Formats: sequence, C-alpha cells, structure tokens
Amino acid sequence: MYRKFFKRFLDLLLSSVALLCVGWLLLLIAFWLHFANKGAGAFFKQVRVGKNEQLFQILKFKSMTDERDEAGELLPDAQRLTKVGRFVRATSIDELPQLLNVLKGDMSFIGPRPWSPDYLPYYNEREHHRHDVRPGISGWAQVNGRAYVGWQDRIAYDLEYVEGLSLAFDLKIIWKTLTNLFNRKSVGIEKSGVYSFYDYRKAEWAEQGRQDLIEKAEKEEAEIMRKLKEAHLN
Repeated sequence: MYRKFFKRFLDLLLSSVALLCVGWLLLLIAFWLHFANKGAGAFFKQVRVGKNEQLFQILKFKSMTDERDEAGELLPDAQRLTKVGRFVRATSIDELPQLLNVLKGDMSFIGPRPWSPDYLPYYNEREHHRHDVRPGISGWAQVNGRAYVGWQDRIAYDLEYVEGLSLAFDLKIIWKTLTNLFNRKSVGIEKSGVYSFYDYRKAEWAEQGRQDLIEKAEKEEAEIMRKLKEAHLN
C-alpha cells in the first residue's frame, strides 16, 4: 500500500506545502545567483533517468558561471564556481528546485539519485531494478556517504532501498539526511577514485577480458546521446 499509493500521496502533499513555505526563498536565491553567475542564469536542467527508465529533466540551481578561455572552452569547474554557488552546494540548497520535480511526479523525496541516461548500457540485469521506483532528492546511498561512496557500494545501497522500501525506511533516511546536513557531513566531490559509472564498469569489464561488452555498451551509449542531441535535450 505504501509503495503503490501512500508514498506518492505524501510526496504530492509535502512538496506542495514545501513550495508554499519556501517559494520566497527560491525566488531570492534565484535572484542572487542570476547576478553571481554573471548573466549565466540561476537554473539549469539535466536529462536523467526516472521510474521505469523514463527520461525527464531535473531542475537545479546553477552554481557556476559560463566563463570560457581564449579558445572558447569552458574554464575548469573550480574557476567557474562562485562563492554563492559554493554555499548553495555545501548546504544542498541547489537541490531545492527539485521540489517541482517531486510535485510533477518525476521524483520522490526519497529514492535512488537519478543518473544520466548514458549509464544505462553499462548496467547489469539486476542494476536496472534501481529504476523500479522514482528517483529521490535524497537516498540511502547519499546518507551513507554521498559522493565519498564508491560505485559498487552506491549500487548496493540503491538496490537495498528498492527491495526494502517502506515508510519506516523512508523516515530513517529523512532523519539521517537532516542529521548529515546539520553536521555538514558528506559534502564534497567524488572521492571514490573513478569519476563516472561507465568508467567504473569499463574497468571492471576490462579486468574480466570482456572487451565485447565494452564495445557493445559504447555503441548503445553513442546512440542514446545522438537521440538526446536530436531532441535538443543534451
């Protein structure tokens, strides 16, 4: 009952109340970021994989400028990250616009974090089940280390959540999320040694001598990115 109905009902109710309460704050931060980002805008969208592997656009506050070098290439992230952007990242305020995604039904308050669609070809059969539920603003993997957790552990946490989803589990994650925010824990960049999931999986397949799987996944990834580009979503 909770998985099929009550969880979505709570998401709809709580996201509506939250937007009514913090709508003024979202407008204030958007105004602040507009000037801090030197005209680059306050929001940005990214294509992510949702429930049943349906694609949607996730909304976030933009924490960096679009400054480029003489060759027209974007400057390194560290140089484009503004003081305001660093603050909204450190406090996770950059995630607040995702309340709109929750209201629309793209996301839930709690669930596996939504990943990029170009990761899909690199899943094994069991890993596809992380999309049996709506992705969340926070999740079991995030409260157990966020960016500092390696890919193998992230996936294990996500699947553990999907298989054990319940009201009690969600309340536990909410409590740990709030505790981590107040203690400023697990805020940072990727520390697992591998930047992307497909790098992790390619390295794993390479060790197994499965170049065929790497080539197959790379072709599927290229096709996904081609379709997104044609749809002007990338």
